[in-house]
This record gives sequence, structure tokens and C-alpha cells, in this order.
Amino acid sequence: MRLDLLLIIVMFAVVLALCYAAINFYLVRRLKEGNARMQEIASAIREGANAFLLYEYRIVACIAAGVAVLLALFIAWEAGVAFLLGALMSSAAGYVGMKIATYANVRVTHAADETRDVGKTLKVAFRGGSVMGLCVAGFALFGILVVYLCFGVAGGMFAVEDGDILAHVNPITQQRYDLSIVLSGYALGCSVIAMFNRVGGGIYTKAADMGADLVGKTEAHIPEDDPRNPAVIADNVGDNVGDVAGLGADLLESYVGAIMATVILALEVFSHTAGFTSFVLLKKLALFPVIFAGIGLVGCVIGIGALLIRKRLGDPHLALDLSTWIAAGVALAGGCVLSLLLFSGEGEEELRAAGQRLGPVTPWVAAAVGVVAGIFIGMLSEYYTSDKYAPTRGIAAASRGGPALTVTKGMATGMISCLLPVLCLVVAIFACFAVGGMYGVGCGAAGMLSFVAATVSVDTYGPISDNAGGIAEMSGLDEGVRAVTDTLDSVGNTTAAIGKGFAIGSAALATMSMMSSYLYAAAEGAMTELVLNIVRGDVLVGAIFGAALPFLFSGMLINAVTASAEKMVHEVRRQFKEIPGLLEGTGKPDHKKCITIVSQGALKKMVLPAVIAVALPVVSGFLLGAGFVGGILIGATLTAIMLAVYTGNAGGAWDNAKKFVEKGGLEGEGKGSPAHDAAVVGDTVGDPLKDTVGPSLNILIKIMSTVSLVCVVVFRNCNLLSLFPSLFGG
Repeated sequence: MRLDLLLIIVMFAVVLALCYAAINFYLVRRLKEGNARMQEIASAIREGANAFLLYEYRIVACIAAGVAVLLALFIAWEAGVAFLLGALMSSAAGYVGMKIATYANVRVTHAADETRDVGKTLKVAFRGGSVMGLCVAGFALFGILVVYLCFGVAGGMFAVEDGDILAHVNPITQQRYDLSIVLSGYALGCSVIAMFNRVGGGIYTKAADMGADLVGKTEAHIPEDDPRNPAVIADNVGDNVGDVAGLGADLLESYVGAIMATVILALEVFSHTAGFTSFVLLKKLALFPVIFAGIGLVGCVIGIGALLIRKRLGDPHLALDLSTWIAAGVALAGGCVLSLLLFSGEGEEELRAAGQRLGPVTPWVAAAVGVVAGIFIGMLSEYYTSDKYAPTRGIAAASRGGPALTVTKGMATGMISCLLPVLCLVVAIFACFAVGGMYGVGCGAAGMLSFVAATVSVDTYGPISDNAGGIAEMSGLDEGVRAVTDTLDSVGNTTAAIGKGFAIGSAALATMSMMSSYLYAAAEGAMTELVLNIVRGDVLVGAIFGAALPFLFSGMLINAVTASAEKMVHEVRRQFKEIPGLLEGTGKPDHKKCITIVSQGALKKMVLPAVIAVALPVVSGFLLGAGFVGGILIGATLTAIMLAVYTGNAGGAWDNAKKFVEKGGLEGEGKGSPAHDAAVVGDTVGDPLKDTVGPSLNILIKIMSTVSLVCVVVFRNCNLLSLFPSLFGG
């Protein structure tokens, strides 16, 4: 009964968050949009973003329907339904976030013009961002509750039969499956939508950004977001479909992945550990991450509200940080109470049998380790990407020597930046494993993302502010307006780097938890120790093959961006050359042509990388079995973590080095100088790395782990390698 009462906290949190999101949506819409020119530009951005996202969703819907049918037929019908629910929740969060961003951007511009006050303008941008943050966590938890209540409780799947989790049998394949497969189906639905949103949106936004910068800034020497640039509307559309809709779906997937990985791991540990027999303790371990997430969501509402109700805001960076720390503090304090309340009644021997080595507070300690590790990784990301510190300033100084030195210095900075964040991850994984086994590692991931609504709100505020600055420039508003929006945008760049640190860290921890569940599911039966024998032939070749996959995936994404960007460059040059008076300001650019080019390029190029991520583990499993796939997951995870850190930090450092030059950080250099041209080239090289490749790699490793877990019930016994069991020592 106590667990049912605690679940009311989650239901309350979901209702509270979504209602608050609706209120903020309404309050943003009530604000004034500014003059007719501002409204015209905002309408063009909104129209382009709507058209792209709806067309993308039509393509994704066809693919999702096909995947759902395959899951329903060959894995479990419940998994197919859960998959569709996950896809729906992820799509809804991305769509709502994109809608509010395209309404909030022009209102932020008007607030900056009307008040000339950074604090008041910050509130408008953050209120818009909060809609996305609250919807991401609210929709994710709502879907989890529906799956648990419909299939776990009403469907009777969260029950024990003969000392094991109740299992069903697929009528076609005759393979047994249980609740963990259904939960994996929900996580997979979120992952597939996130992959398409991140890849499609990332290709769109960076192709448009590169096309606008390479011709507008370095060739024509006109300002960023200059209305004469034909690519500028497409660039601002890209901020919404990539950095808002893509970001929302990405972090919703991370949030769900962290929670589901922990829940599934609890179920698998119970099924495969001989000494773990208490079903009551299992229910508590399985529901802890869900209830903890609900407490964290309540904390986020408090943190967001604390910023919005303050009358005056000073330093915008401090105000945003304070909102996040309040949310994190409430999550940690509530999680401690929850852990004590749930597990204090359990015996010491039962807890130890389940791997909980610190008694009742074990899950909370592991979650707290995850939070601390996420903070440190975020701080390190800020150090390597902010122009306040030596690494980014070093890249800016190198731009005096030309583009080659700028690019080389940025690559070196990105590579060096991998060590310390990975060291943080190593310490966090070791600490979480020491106190709670692999379940503890999952709790660490859940802890890292327990206040995701606050971090997404801060992250979404960034592109809204960036769009607001673009509208100010295109509308011909004075420098005072742009100074306010540039201040907000600069803070947004730093907070985005911190958010990427949390995303990378949680992806690593969640993937390890999901991988452990995969190994349990592949083993069948009780296990004394979780082992993947890396020197066994099939596992070793799988690991080598898997290590190459993130490089293939990254290369495909960069090629997709550069192909669309190249077409954009030619189109912008053509318009500058052929439209009379365009550069003089008397001609009118054809924005729609540029939007069409990047839209078609993104929609065409996004399918193959996403399909590879989903299909490759399944095909490999049916060909070479569960051991080979386990090796793929190990190899891909290791290289993807390094590449994600490298691409994110290198790209962020190049971006901020350019901004450092633009604001006069280098004596004697500024906009239009050779050093600035070199810095723009570095920023352009970094664009597809930080906003397309890096975020997509996080999804890649989680989607591969999830789809492997879902399908292992079939291919562990049905594969070509099983015909030759002695070939690799299997």
C-alpha cells in the first residue's frame, strides 16, 4: 500500500509539471510581439519550423509503425504498444517545445526593445524554455506510469511465478518475455524519435548555419543575422528544429533511458541472482527511480518558479544556475527521505543479497554520486569551452595565424578535454558499483537526470535568446537591443555546454546499466557473476567492429551536413550575384529557396544513419549471436563516449573563440579582420561536431543497447553461429 501511495507523488508531479507548462505557454502567448517587421520575420521562422517538423514526423511515423508491427509480431504485442507510446511522448515533447520557442523568440526581442533590461528579458526567454523542460519530464513520466499501470499492474506482468518474474510466450517465435521487454519497448520508442529529431534537426541547423556564415561573414563581410543574407531565416529555423525540438527529444530519451535501465536491471538481477528472493524488495528497487524522478520533477517546478517569481534578476548566469541548484537540492533531499522510507523496513541480509551494500540509503548514495559527477563534468565542459578560460582563449589567439592554426588548436583542445571528464565518469562508475552493483550505476544515471526539467529549461532558453537576437538584427533594431540579446545568448552557450556534459555522463551510465541487463537476458538462468569474456573470439571481433561504428556514424552525419551546406553556399552566392541590389539592401533575398534546400537535404540524409543504429545490432545478433552483439556494445560505447566529449568540447571552444574575437578580446582584431575570418572557419568546422555528431552519439549507444535488449530473447538461440557452437568457444 505504501508503494501505491508513493506513486501518487509521481502522478502529482506529472500533473503539476504539465499544468505549469500550460500556464507558462499561455503567459508567453499573451505578451506583445513587437512591430510589423518583427512579426513578419517571426512568422517566417515559425512557418519554416512547422513545415520541417511535420514533414519529418510523417516520415518517422511510417518507420515507427513498421518497427511497432515487427515488435508486436516477433517480440511481444505489449512491447509494440509501449514502443508507440514512447514515440508519441517523445514527438509531443519536441513539437510543443518547438511551438513555444517560435512564439517566445519575437516576444524576447520585444521585451529587450521595450525594457532594455537583461533580467526582465531573461524571464521571458526562460519562461518559454520552461515549457519545453516541464513537458520533457512530464510526458516521459506520464508514459512510464501508463506502461507500469496498464501492463505491470492491470496486465499482471509485475508479479512472481515460481520464484521468478511472470513471463509470457510469443505465439509466433515461442520465446518467453517479461515486463523488462515491455519497458525496453517504451524506451526504444523514445530513442527512435530522438535519433531522427537529433539527426534530422542537427543536419538542418548546421547546414543552414554553415551556409550563412561561410558566404555572409567570410566572403561578403556582413554581420551575423543580416537581413541581406538569404540563409538567415533558414539558420533561425534550424535553431528551433535542431536545438529545441531535437534537444527535447534527446534529453527525454536520456531521461527515460536512465530510469528504464535501472528498473529493468532490478528485474534482471532478481531473475538471475540465486540469493535475491524478496519480491517486496524487488518492487521497491524497481519503483525507486520512478518515484525519485517524480520528486525531482517537483523540485524542478520549485526551481523554475523561484526564478520566475523574483522581482529583479542580477547576473543571468547566476540566476539560471540558482534555479538548477534549487531543483537539484530538492531532488537530493527528497531522494534521501524516499530511500530511508522505502528500504528501512528491509533486512540487512535481503539488502545485501540484492547488492545494496550501504543498507537503506544505497540507492540514494549512488544517485547523489551521479549528481556530483554530472556537476563536475559540466564544470569541466565549461572550462574547456568558455572564453573566460585559457583553452578557448588559446584558440582565439591561434586565429591570428590563419584558419589552419585555428582548426589544429581546436582539435588539440578537444582531444585533451577528454581525459578529465572520462576520469570523473570512471570514479562515478566505480563508486556507484562499489555501493550498489550495476543497479547502483543505474541509480547514478537516474540521479544525474533527476532534475532534467530544469536543465532542459535552461538549455532551451539559449536558442530562444539566439533567435531573439537574429530577429533584432533582421528588424533593424538598435545596438542596445542586440546587446541585451547577445548577453543572454552568451550565457546560453555556456549553459548548453554544461547540459551536454550531463547528457554525455548519463548516457554512459545508462548504457552500462542497459548493457548489463542485456547480458543477464542473454545468459538465461541464475548467475553468480556478470561476465562478458572479451577474449572469446566472437566477443573480441564484435568489440573491434563496434569500436568503428561511432566513427562511421559520425562521418555520415558530417558528410550529410557538408553536402547540404555546399548547396547552401552556392545558392547564397548565386543570390548575391543575381539579385539586383541585394548586398546594397535594396533587393529582397529568396529565403524560401534556402529553407527548401536544407529541408530536403536533412530529410533525405537522416534516414540511413538512424536505420543503421536500429538495424545493425539486430542483424548482427541473428548472424553471429548474443556474444558478438555484446562485443559491439562494449566497443561502440567506449569510442562513442570519447568522440562525444571531443566533438562537443572542440565545437563549443571554436564557437566561443569566434565570439571572443568578435567582442574585441584580441587586441587589434575584431569583426571583419583576418583573425575573425579564421575564427569563423574554426566555428564552422565545429558546428556539425558540437550540434550534430556529439548529441547523436549519446543516442546511438543507448538505442543500440535498448534494441539489443529487446531482441536478445529471440537471437540468443536463433542465429547462424549457433550451428557451430565450438567455433568461438561458445
